This record gives sequence, structure tokens and C-alpha cells, in this order.
Amino acid sequence: MAIIKEKVYTKPKSKLTPGGGNCAGCHHSIVQKIVCEVLEEMGLEGKAIGVAGVGCSFGFFAMLNIDGSNCAHGAAPAVATGIKHALSGKPLVFTVQGDGDCAAIGGGYVLNAAARGEKITIIMVNNANYGTTGGQLAPTTLTGQVTSTTPYGRDSRYGYPIHLPEILAEMKGVAFSARAAPINPAGYQRAKRFLKTAFQRQLDNIGLSFVELLSACPPNWHMTPLEAIQWMEEKMLAEYPEGVFKDVTKID
Repeated sequence: MAIIKEKVYTKPKSKLTPGGGNCAGCHHSIVQKIVCEVLEEMGLEGKAIGVAGVGCSFGFFAMLNIDGSNCAHGAAPAVATGIKHALSGKPLVFTVQGDGDCAAIGGGYVLNAAARGEKITIIMVNNANYGTTGGQLAPTTLTGQVTSTTPYGRDSRYGYPIHLPEILAEMKGVAFSARAAPINPAGYQRAKRFLKTAFQRQLDNIGLSFVELLSACPPNWHMTPLEAIQWMEEKMLAEYPEGVFKDVTKID
């Protein structure tokens, strides 16, 4: 009797390497996979251009068969805007940025791109610290969280965590703003769904779209990958709930 085997899963064609070169337990490789799967499922292979700034996301496109550009720390929204306008708005243009890159030094770029309603998509990977440079306090660091620059935990002297999707949802130029945590199968599918919607709002020429994806950083958190997942479930999701905060389906 012949045995018929059906392939039910394979890695995305645009993902060049299985590992991605990131630290054990880091979610950047998972974000890479999500981006590749969404582009392929939407038929956007070869039609998208990505931009990454300095930080954990700097080598994002080195492991992917996607056109991409690197830029100065924080400047990804500005570079993405330039690419979008230079190419007459035809391609899908998106950024991949860390929370320090996006919410700190790049905060001005993000807010001004949102105020102008630029037709780009910004993906912020939030690991609640500066992952590449030693785990310092970031705008998204949780209250009480220990970092290399807050050894006794973050308190009010250092401000409070920034919730960028909620802030951007209040801006008229923003078409879509959401947050997901791809730390389990349900969160993974939610992240894909949100990113598909974000890309579609850009393709529909409605406005800027923004997706925050929570990520673990076990080395800087001084945890094992499993401990980091548990900490995210107990602490990060309490501070940064998943959900859609704005979704505009048509231009007024």
C-alpha cells in the first residue's frame, strides 16, 4: 500500500537561514518569520522594501530575501518615507525597529511621520531594554524592572513606560495601531493578523500603520528562555496588553 505524504508546513521562501543569528530565546527570529509569512500570503514577495535602524534589528534583512536598507539609529521612519515618495508610493515600505530605536531617539521621526499620515508601516519590537548595548533602561522598561542602569529597579525618577500604539491611535494620520505578543501559538497568529491588516491599510493608501510586537531578551533579563516567557506572560502583558487600538478602513 502506497503511503501518501502531504507537506503541511515549511519555512517561508524569503527566510534564508533557519536560526537568524539571534540570542537564544530572542523573538527577533520569530518576527522575521512573521514578516516573511505575511508577505508571501499577501502575494507581496518582491514588492516590499524594509528599513532597519541600529540595534537588535540592524541585521534583520541580512537573513531575508527581501529588499532592505539600514540607516542611522531612530531614522527608519524618515528613510522609509523617502523611499515611499521616491518610488511614487508603489511598493510596500515598512520599518523594523527596537523599542529604544523607535520610542527614544526615533520618537520624533515616528510622531512626525504619523502626523503627516505617511503611507508606511512601522513594526516596533519591544524587549523593554536596549538589547544590543548592554540592557540599559529604555522608554518601555517596566516600573520596578532591573536594568544595567537601574540596578534597583525603575521608579518614578526615570519616568514611566511609554505605550506607543495607544499614543499613535490618537493621531489623525494613523490608520492602524495594534500590539501583539508572539510568545505562544495564539499570540503568533494574532501578530500575523495584525501585520496583515497594517500592510493592507498601507496598500489602501489610508495612512500610517503601526504594530508593536513584544519580545523576550533573556541575556539582559538574566533569565532562561523559558523564564523569560513566563515573565512576559506575568509582567509585560499586564503593562502592554494585546489588542487593536485603532483601525480606519476608509479615508474620510
